[in-house]
Amino acid sequence: MLEIILKLIGVILVAYGVMFVYDARSITKKFFGFGDQNEGSLGLKLLGFLIALIGGLLVYFNI
Repeated sequence: MLEIILKLIGVILVAYGVMFVYDARSITKKFFGFGDQNEGSLGLKLLGFLIALIGGLLVYFNI
């Protein structure tokens, strides 16, 4: 039962990470008032990549 829950959490993390990478520019425009949109979107893309990586490792290794 715990393995199924961990896999589900990992898949959700991967989905959120991909969403951050794909929609980084629109999320930055909507929520942040940065003068430079490129820096904000770069930060969100990096965060999304790390979240997706953690979720993928969680699914792969079944920690």
